[in-house]
Amino acid sequence: MISQTAEYALRAVAALAGNPDEPMITQRLAEVTKVPAGYLSKVLQSLGRAGLVKSTRGVGGGFILARPSTEITIYDIVQAVDPLQRIRTCPLGLPAHGVRLCPLHKRLDDAMKQVEDAFRASNLAEILAEPTGSKPLCNFPLEKLASKKG
Repeated sequence: MISQTAEYALRAVAALAGNPDEPMITQRLAEVTKVPAGYLSKVLQSLGRAGLVKSTRGVGGGFILARPSTEITIYDIVQAVDPLQRIRTCPLGLPAHGVRLCPLHKRLDDAMKQVEDAFRASNLAEILAEPTGSKPLCNFPLEKLASKKG
């Protein structure tokens, strides 16, 4: 349903949200999220261009969320790295259909709209706060991860 790039972006943002006051360097974020560091770097650039993360250089630098997790939706994250594709015109290019979709493509587009709506209605903070036996997308907060290494 979503691309691996979108999955990686969700993991990265979830890890940053789990430790909002602690900048994380790409290598550490890659370890926590199990995303290849080189690829993660590109994902973080896209998230930065979208205004979802920001970076600081130097000692104590790294990536942090650019906005509170309550203001970042799943839709924002996915759209930043690999936008969901809606069906606006006939994918087969049939002139008779034009912008009037056939029943099949109309249903597919309706389903994508429902996905968009669900992603827009879900902010990162809500997802991370949901009571569950497992935290989504990555190991955090990092204190728990660090204590396992110790």
